[in-house]
Amino acid sequence: MKNDGLKTWAGKWALITGASAGIGLEFAKLLAAGGANLVLTARRVDRLEKLASELSAAHRVQVEVFSADLVQPGAPVEIQKFTTGKNIEIELLINNAGFGAFGYAQEIPIEKMLEMIQVNCSVVVHLTRLYLPAMVARKHGDVLIVASLAAFQAVPFNSVYAATKAFDLLFAEGVAEEVREFGVRVCALCPGTTNTEFQQVAQQPDRVFRSAETAEKVARVGLEALAAGKSYVISGFMNRLMKEGQRLAPRRFVTKTAAKMMRPDESHSS
Repeated sequence: MKNDGLKTWAGKWALITGASAGIGLEFAKLLAAGGANLVLTARRVDRLEKLASELSAAHRVQVEVFSADLVQPGAPVEIQKFTTGKNIEIELLINNAGFGAFGYAQEIPIEKMLEMIQVNCSVVVHLTRLYLPAMVARKHGDVLIVASLAAFQAVPFNSVYAATKAFDLLFAEGVAEEVREFGVRVCALCPGTTNTEFQQVAQQPDRVFRSAETAEKVARVGLEALAAGKSYVISGFMNRLMKEGQRLAPRRFVTKTAAKMMRPDESHSS
């Protein structure tokens, strides 16, 4: 992203969920370097406070921190209450928080599956709905939703995660067209494998991450696409090529191929 592009949100406020690590952390660094003020949310407040101190000192921007557990249904409203209470007008909402769970559907705890849907889907809709009316009313504002390359196909052993990201992609594309006439931009960022803590949390096999991109590169691609008015973007040439291949191949073939790549190493009797 060119330096001029980074200044798109200079002097304005950006809200980033899941800002304590991975792609969310890189969004914060890039936006602060471009002069944006930040509201950072995540569960780990110690990480957020350290990041806030570093970014405000390095770039002379304002950084607010709000600890939120997005598994809790009331979290989006609490986040909005925080920004409203500070008289902060959110120009850029980045729905970045999300997680996956790797394994057989019958073995992943049901609580984890439902929490995944809550964080990856419900929170995205809730926060977008909370901040969108003000953006439409003032005829400007941006929403970036982190989806995934997995949004374009079924992914066995990551079935719920892929389904949530398909939801995110379609939601973003639909709303993007709805609000375009009001000067509001919405974009879905679809990364492939990325070097973050996601792999450890989801407990995915190392082989899936051999060609991973950096979180900084992915964040840069997302911000650039949003600034350009795109409704979705896939990060990485090989990932874009893979998506086109998926589109041309029979769906069952694509799913079977993904299953071979994703299958857990340990044997299962079930």
